[in-house]
Amino acid sequence: MNKIFAIGDIHGCLEKLKELMSKIDIDSRNDTLVFIGDFIDRGRFSKEVIDYVLHLQGKYRKMVCLLGNHESMFLNYLEGVDEDMYLLNGGIYTLQSYKISFSDDIEKRKSKIPADHQAFFQSLRPYYETKDYIFVHAGLNPDVPLAEQGVYDLLWVRYEFIESENDIGKIVVFGHTPVGEKPLIRKNKIGIDTGVVYGGKLTCIELPDIKIYQA
Repeated sequence: MNKIFAIGDIHGCLEKLKELMSKIDIDSRNDTLVFIGDFIDRGRFSKEVIDYVLHLQGKYRKMVCLLGNHESMFLNYLEGVDEDMYLLNGGIYTLQSYKISFSDDIEKRKSKIPADHQAFFQSLRPYYETKDYIFVHAGLNPDVPLAEQGVYDLLWVRYEFIESENDIGKIVVFGHTPVGEKPLIRKNKIGIDTGVVYGGKLTCIELPDIKIYQA
């Protein structure tokens, strides 16, 4: 059976990501590697994380990269939208890594993002679904049918999803909300943001065996 390896929020922690990748036993042709979003912000090496993830895309045939709320805020910032909100949420470290100045206008900001990085950010998916799992950055709105979920909830929802006992018939694998040192594992959901940028660990979960790797 082909395996799925899902990695939680990275937030610019390049060395932890490299350490984690050295630990997982993944078949580069047949297994699927899923990144749950929030590659950037708060940590110091956001640009370098994207460089490394692009390198991994050339190595792993089945790789899925999801949109996190931090990538969404970054894209808005590049367009001059909700700038203060982005800076208050750790965006300053990403700007520093791309050498973007506060005085740069929109065109200057965009010019400092390499073309392959721009394409990467634009390619990020709001969710990824298989027969048994749904991978999403933040979670699902428990009061909305799956087919009607809005992108805002997929990127921002927190405890109303985590505490909900709604079962959609698939296990939801999510990040966004730090859940402690170990992943949150329940019958219908698995939380894999273990707070690496706050001094915690970066987590990968192997499915369907629910094997945990951490750095």
